[in-house]
Amino acid sequence: MNGKRIADATKSGRILISDGAWGTFFHEKGLKPGECPELWCINRPADVMDVARGYIEAGADMIESDSFGGSRCKLEHYGLAERTAEINEAAARISRQAAGDKWVIASIGPTGKMLMMEDLTEEEMYGVFKEQAGALEKGGADAACIETMSALDEAALAIRAVRENTRLEAICTFTFERTPLGEYHTMMGVKPADAARAAVAAGADIIGTNCGNGIRRMVDIVREMRAACPDTPILVHANAGLPVNLNGVDTFPETPEDMAEQVAALVAAGANIIGGCCGTTPAHIAAIAKAARALPR
Repeated sequence: MNGKRIADATKSGRILISDGAWGTFFHEKGLKPGECPELWCINRPADVMDVARGYIEAGADMIESDSFGGSRCKLEHYGLAERTAEINEAAARISRQAAGDKWVIASIGPTGKMLMMEDLTEEEMYGVFKEQAGALEKGGADAACIETMSALDEAALAIRAVRENTRLEAICTFTFERTPLGEYHTMMGVKPADAARAAVAAGADIIGTNCGNGIRRMVDIVREMRAACPDTPILVHANAGLPVNLNGVDTFPETPEDMAEQVAALVAAGANIIGGCCGTTPAHIAAIAKAARALPR
């Protein structure tokens, strides 16, 4: 494990580099429709390890884990709810082994349940996140990357569950959509500034945005978050552009060079940690790392 906290490491002014997409590579390696990708941590650990190592070799300072859909709520769709702890611990362990002395920011995605619809009580949702976070810590994670959030209440419960039951740093990122008027909000109508303030109030060590947008649009989102929270580190996991459907398959058009060209603007807007989401590869991360490390601190 890296003994230094990620939030503290950003204070030096160095831009840290995160990883990129995972699911794309699982499909290339044979993940079938309807198959649980998190179960690969048990059944096909070498393939998961291969993805993780690819990003470390590309220059990432931190990598996630194959646990985005690893909550009990998500795993129950595959009949795997009772293996929640086992799967998440294995996911973190694989990334820990691949990361060496780099950080593991273990992925925690949304539960797919809505408190406003009474799918779960607050206590039940808190328990779901507590279970997953505890297993990820046991597997060797340094931080929990609570990502692709859209509802403030769910995000706050996840952050609290991490902070109150583990020693993991709590990262929380939201996914925003752009309106025809050029404004940004989550699926639940939350604006970047409000998301940032709510995450910090709940105890997040690092805030940010992931998915939903290419790196150019992330610049505006980061600027809004930075204005709302001047002192909190901001992480960005941008897609490789907006998806283009070709013959029934979503592809992401931005090249590594395209993304690297926007790094300076993203840093100027207030980003401290930059990685990728859908469509990004180790080549994208290597290009981002090169661009970031060429910038003055």
